Amino acid sequence: MPNPSSTADGPPVASATDEAPPPQDGWRDHGRTGTGGSDVSSGRDLAALRSELDRIDDRLQDLLIERAKVVERVARTGKPAAFRPGREASIVRRLVARHHGALPPASVFRIWRELLAGTTGMQGGFSMTVCDAGPGAMLTQLAREHFGALTPLRQRGSVGHALDDLGTGIASVAVLPFPSETNPWWAALPHSEPRMYIIGRLPFWRNRPEGAPSIEAAVIATAPPDPSADDRTFLGLECDADISHARLSKALAAAGLAPGLILLLPGPGSSTVRALAEVDGFVADDDVRLGRLATPIRRPVVVGSYAVPFGETQ
Repeated sequence: MPNPSSTADGPPVASATDEAPPPQDGWRDHGRTGTGGSDVSSGRDLAALRSELDRIDDRLQDLLIERAKVVERVARTGKPAAFRPGREASIVRRLVARHHGALPPASVFRIWRELLAGTTGMQGGFSMTVCDAGPGAMLTQLAREHFGALTPLRQRGSVGHALDDLGTGIASVAVLPFPSETNPWWAALPHSEPRMYIIGRLPFWRNRPEGAPSIEAAVIATAPPDPSADDRTFLGLECDADISHARLSKALAAAGLAPGLILLLPGPGSSTVRALAEVDGFVADDDVRLGRLATPIRRPVVVGSYAVPFGETQ
């Protein structure tokens, strides 16, 4: 009886039971012949590679389970806050720096951002509120990108509502438009009750792919920021009404504080101006350089710090 898997004029045709890759894989059978004349099937090679991937996936999951157990032990130590943005930035920077191979660094960043979001949520009810009244929900996209696709999120139409969520404990962090002179929500931070701090700047991954939000945001929390080893700090100041951006920048530099962004908010009919000044480094409330400033009327108040994003030069 003739073999149904062969033809009279051609080579044998693979039967349905042969180990060949399914056609939807896009793999083509480039079988080769070894020195002994035996066929080496690329389909069998592919099956072995898939088996190897499965084995690696199992190992990765085992390590994730092990990591989660360590996170649980950390939570039981009674540390004050589950969310430590400086520590998270240090972790991701270290891992991206040691990365090599064909997997893009941006993918490593995304994997660990989701992992950190998941483990933060493990330690107790992490959620966010976003002031996002603009078209396209750009700030919401930024918040999801950084804090995880499944982290609970409330959208608010105003800064005031978002800060109310934060102040009452409904949300763990608030994501707001980045500080500007035309949107001076930052002026209330030095006098907020409970105390609120700027603790992050988004996006943290600055090399934006096509279609990603290009706007910037600030992350606000009631817990103070922690250092990441590469930071910038925001100072809130009250200055004489005749202050200028140039004069305040010069005063900061003279005190040993390298200035960056400076925002001024004059009060109508007031003899003072509120200012927000960004300086290099992580600055604490007791930093001696704050006492060297001669221009402000009052001693500056630290209103927050953030880890310098990837791809941003000082």
